[in-house]
Amino acid sequence: MSLDALVEQFKQKDEKAFETLYNMYSKSMHGVIYNIVRDNDIAEEVMQDVFVKAWHNASSYSSDKGRFFTWILNISRNAAIDKTRSKNFKNSKQNLNSDFFVDILETSDSLDNSTDAIGIKKFVTKLAEKCKKVIELLYFKGYTQSEVSETLDMPIGTVKTRNRQCIQELRTIVLKNGY
Repeated sequence: MSLDALVEQFKQKDEKAFETLYNMYSKSMHGVIYNIVRDNDIAEEVMQDVFVKAWHNASSYSSDKGRFFTWILNISRNAAIDKTRSKNFKNSKQNLNSDFFVDILETSDSLDNSTDAIGIKKFVTKLAEKCKKVIELLYFKGYTQSEVSETLDMPIGTVKTRNRQCIQELRTIVLKNGY
């Protein structure tokens, strides 16, 4: 069955289509979410919420606007970022052991293995250094554009322009490689 037909069945609330799409994408979405929340149990919980949200909002997906993978990836990323900004999440991280912070420090300067859960690391590494930093902070670490501006000591307008240009460059690289 083609992906388009599967997505169409999903939009019609077909449970078998939901199960198939879940099996296709859950590991990738878990990797994206985990890379932001840094807690396996929370990542699992958020991932479940993402698929429920996708199920309830399936009618809002349009193939004219992009691929299904991109649609559910955006839902996952946004849900993970929302989770990290929630009061409960912040409170739960107040008494963490030092191992959590050591892991963050060790991986904060480069794309780490969990970033590659969606298979995009090899393409991001082909980007110019200025693009790698912006993409990593915005999409893999969950920073806002304002936070990237502050972190990289760069005007917000430059962050927005660079983000748009770098995503276009990444899109070109990915499409050129047949994905």
